[in-house]
Amino acid sequence: MAPHRRNIDDVLARINFPLFTLQMLTNRHVLVGGGGGSSKTGVANGFEIFELSHDGKKFHVEEVTRHETGPNVVMNCSVSSSPDKKHTYLVAGQESHCQLYHVNTDFAAQLNGSVETIGNNHEDTGEFRQRKNKTNNNKNTKKRLKFVLSPGDSVQTDFNGTEPLCRVVRLHPNGKLMASGGTDGDIRMWKFPGLEPLAKLKAHTKEIDDIDFSSFGNLLITIAKDGLAVLWDCVKGTEIKRLKWEQPQGSKYLYKRCRFGSIEGQQKSALYMLANPTGVAKRQKSYLQQWYPEEGILKRVTEFDESLSALAVRDDGRFIAVGTMFSGSVSIHVAFSLQRVLNVAGAHSMFVTGLEFLPVSNPENHTVCSVAEAAVLSISVDNQVCIHTLPYRKSIPLWLAIVILIFAMFLTFVFCSYIGL
Repeated sequence: MAPHRRNIDDVLARINFPLFTLQMLTNRHVLVGGGGGSSKTGVANGFEIFELSHDGKKFHVEEVTRHETGPNVVMNCSVSSSPDKKHTYLVAGQESHCQLYHVNTDFAAQLNGSVETIGNNHEDTGEFRQRKNKTNNNKNTKKRLKFVLSPGDSVQTDFNGTEPLCRVVRLHPNGKLMASGGTDGDIRMWKFPGLEPLAKLKAHTKEIDDIDFSSFGNLLITIAKDGLAVLWDCVKGTEIKRLKWEQPQGSKYLYKRCRFGSIEGQQKSALYMLANPTGVAKRQKSYLQQWYPEEGILKRVTEFDESLSALAVRDDGRFIAVGTMFSGSVSIHVAFSLQRVLNVAGAHSMFVTGLEFLPVSNPENHTVCSVAEAAVLSISVDNQVCIHTLPYRKSIPLWLAIVILIFAMFLTFVFCSYIGL
């Protein structure tokens, strides 16, 4: 059974605005975005960037950058590096437009509470490059990485005549394509980072809820409030198939989130989706589904007692995280079997709006992630950033298990002989 726990130490930060989007900017830098909207509530809109560390006992964060976006709330975002790793880009859905940001980095020397900029680093690989400070050789000088978000181009991505809204924007892993979807139901493909329009994909009749690219092949998945899950060839701009499943009798389900993940040992993608009941079926179970998308096969399903709101897949494809709507809970599942291995009941006081695993695919990234088998960040409109860790599960060697089995069989035989069976 998955452990259930809620620990106050899980809370990393409290922001003074509701949080809607979460990304790992580097291996140890967390970016969150949100806000209170354009109404005059006094609640800010924008981004916060934190540096994540671990002292051997617990996680800590330190604020690095705050960037406010004026009257435009940040509802969604995506991060990508250029193929040569020299530039990092951030795109954010802000009202009817998608805003491009150039993410520049500086190193700063911090000594006795003061900060001095010591040089620019536009090649952001997520690692800390050691640089010598020619003006200060004090061993107590601490070097910190700072971020500067510089607004670039902005393009309108939704053309709903009444209330246009960019619902989701996603960057391809290769950093050359961007997909956006809004309330008009159209999927728009863009050349990145130039933001030049490439194609408009038409299949949905209602607003888009989520989009994701696969790491292998040219697959794009889109889901919307019309109940459709459509698989596309993102290079050709053509529809491949619509994913269908046999829903419980007398019920109607809508997809909420979709994410691709890699299949271990194969150059192939699995697809994970959240399905919630609607209308008269709202008391029925919600589902986390595992699909083999190219075959159109629903491979595995696991049930939940409440509606689901957030989904993340770790970069190596081994674990999945799910966030709930009503209880604000977070759970971690083994991707292969969908078995739940951690459940954090009431992680947030309101529904979970975003989840992101700490990355592990980089072999040099040990300082933060190696303290647990998996660690996932979560955010909510309760303004909190939390982290949830899956401790290394205890296991015994195969040879020891065989010895224990043989010994147990021997004791059983001796006992049966003793009682005359």
